[in-house]
Amino acid sequence: MSASTQTWFKREGLALLTDYYELTMMAGYLKEGRSEQQVSFDYFFRSLPPHAGFAIAAGLEPFLDYVENLRFDEDDIEYLRSLGTFDDDFLDYLREFRPQCNVQAIPEGTIVFPQEPVVQVSGTIFETQLLESALLNMLNYQTLIATKAARVCLAADGDPVLEFGLRRAHGPDGGISGSRAAYIGGCVGSSNVMAGKVYGIPVSGTHAHSWVMSFPSELEAFRAFARNFPERCTLLVDTYDTIESGVPNAIKVFEEMRAGGHDIRPAIRLDSGDLAKLSKAAYRMMTEAGLEDPLIVASNDLEEDLIADLKRQGAKINAWGVGTHLITARDCPSLNGVYKLVALREGDTWLPRIKISSNTEKATDPGRKLLVRYYCDGGQPVGDVMYMDGESWSVSGTVVARQRSHPYLNSRFRDVSEGVELLEPVMQAGRRVAPSPDIHEVRRRALSQIATLPEEFKRLRNPEIYRVALSKQMGDLKAGMLQNPDNG
Repeated sequence: MSASTQTWFKREGLALLTDYYELTMMAGYLKEGRSEQQVSFDYFFRSLPPHAGFAIAAGLEPFLDYVENLRFDEDDIEYLRSLGTFDDDFLDYLREFRPQCNVQAIPEGTIVFPQEPVVQVSGTIFETQLLESALLNMLNYQTLIATKAARVCLAADGDPVLEFGLRRAHGPDGGISGSRAAYIGGCVGSSNVMAGKVYGIPVSGTHAHSWVMSFPSELEAFRAFARNFPERCTLLVDTYDTIESGVPNAIKVFEEMRAGGHDIRPAIRLDSGDLAKLSKAAYRMMTEAGLEDPLIVASNDLEEDLIADLKRQGAKINAWGVGTHLITARDCPSLNGVYKLVALREGDTWLPRIKISSNTEKATDPGRKLLVRYYCDGGQPVGDVMYMDGESWSVSGTVVARQRSHPYLNSRFRDVSEGVELLEPVMQAGRRVAPSPDIHEVRRRALSQIATLPEEFKRLRNPEIYRVALSKQMGDLKAGMLQNPDNG
């Protein structure tokens, strides 16, 4: 983790990045003598964004940064005192508080699916309760944006996608966290310079319409930009008239650059109008002028469906700048991730707990878990199964499990050749067990996993539903507990 990353998460202090009711529960646990009760929580999300067949786990590393740096400073203590709710014993306890929790998690960049534990947090109920709001804030948003980016990149079908969302993001951290998640999800870079500094994301950009408008003519503006940035010269051609002036003036400047000895790839950006029609006309004009293989970048409220449609129309666009729809996940602005207590510890035994709802889909899966992903001979995932912690599991031609919503019914995974446990220890006693992975490594994991996912799960509309099931032992446990609402 770079020093700049630490600065971003420590700059103001994030101990109070929590909901008020977390603190009232913590104070109550302390008064009731229950603050040291050992518990285990699962973080999972209940459903995918509309039309998505998978999600990309993101936000874990920022959460681990937060846990390692979590301290209540005197300003925090005095603010809480001013609320008039908390007594001195509680405030003194907070002053000395240091996280001691254990965390298991699915590595960032891994494909994940609804209802399965993405993160497991174990420790005292005092500290695990405190971590809930921050964990949900960090993982819900970044997982959502990484997933959106993956869908946009699938629509682009190999063309580079740049994230341009900072100015439409929900505040500074929405911009920086969103840029990080978009890069993990497949974007090749961002316009966000702070995200580049903090996370090492490649940054990219050209000029705005104001640059062109500030010069006496469009041609002079293009010449000036090319003169100052000959190696990164992408010209925005739609300030006045794309076909009548923008593209012809850009062609003239690129010809002048080549005549001056610059071996450049001619590059323009389209930010308005009929992008399919304009890109085809621009491509024709540039290639007829001898400017082979032009780079034509498109922006202007793009999202995956529009990109897919532009490609269907034969648009000559080969790079995409995506902003508002990506950074805000406009079609689904939140992920319904939750953090639920699944076990209490008594002595050396973990006792499972379940939350029951009249909606059977919202009933939680009890107990501490292993999560196994099964693969077929071709290396493609065929389904995930949740096992009880410590339960043995094996790989065979057919794995028999139980359905989550109807845990008394079997679910079979056929032609299985391999199983891999997904949850890994990432924090012990409040400290990382290994260095934070490089963000480029996380991105490579995401791209690799998307590549192995069967095509039916990657459709932009009506994707296949991936199966997440319970082991027979967990299915029997859940079925029994559903009949016994008091967790007894």
